[in-house]
Amino acid sequence: MTRMTPMTLRFFLHFLSLLAGNKLILQRRIIYITTFIVLSLLTTAHLASAQFYTIRGMVYDSSRNYPLEAVSVLSTSGKGTITNSEGFYQIEVSETDSIWFSYLNKPTIKFPVLKIVNPMGFDISLMVSIPTLKEVKIRSKNYKQDSTQNRIDYAKIFNYEKPKLKATMNGMGVGFDLDEIINMFRFRRNKSMASFQKRLLLDEQDKFIDHRFNKALVRRLTLMEGTELDSFMFLYRPSYLFTKMAGDYEFQYYIKTAFFRFKRGLLPEALKEEDEE
Repeated sequence: MTRMTPMTLRFFLHFLSLLAGNKLILQRRIIYITTFIVLSLLTTAHLASAQFYTIRGMVYDSSRNYPLEAVSVLSTSGKGTITNSEGFYQIEVSETDSIWFSYLNKPTIKFPVLKIVNPMGFDISLMVSIPTLKEVKIRSKNYKQDSTQNRIDYAKIFNYEKPKLKATMNGMGVGFDLDEIINMFRFRRNKSMASFQKRLLLDEQDKFIDHRFNKALVRRLTLMEGTELDSFMFLYRPSYLFTKMAGDYEFQYYIKTAFFRFKRGLLPEALKEEDEE
């Protein structure tokens, strides 16, 4: 049996250390590549499962008096529609989409979906002239149906919650939800979703006030008409909390009391308190 010299032994040990080091580097690279592929697949899955929402509204001429028919409404995802004879349109889009309008081959700028303030009434006017007057039809609206449909169309936005770490149980023990970890670092998307949710909630509250504090009711209780009625509706518009909590008797009593102050040139109670402060 041949004996190993000290020189040969040092060389052999050095060779083994190189092999061990290369193996460790290789293992680390495999872990990095696998993690990158998994995160990429998860991100792609999120994009692929993006929920679609409905944007609807009216398109008018530059004077905003006449609705425009056959205006193209297009989205960056490839979907499109046209306005009907009343200038009304409705289009389904995803949260990453933008929409724009085109009439007589003249396109508008693109409007990102998450920056549209009122998606259920996104009206727009185009710089065109209308040579003849068209009949304007007014469609009756059902507040409860519109509100329910709005909640369905924008369920993902209304139910949005800020991402946070959630513990999960699996065969290997307790871990964390990778989807939530990914969403925590999507700062721009989270900010847009929260802003969009706030706009939808405020729009819903405004429509509820319009539903209860309507001209037909105020006209019946006060007999006001025209600009006088418009001024009263603007100055004495109640808050959302009061409108929601007040019963019919209390709400009608508020209108009559406000009418009494209005006819005598008195400010609403809230404005009066601000002036005194």
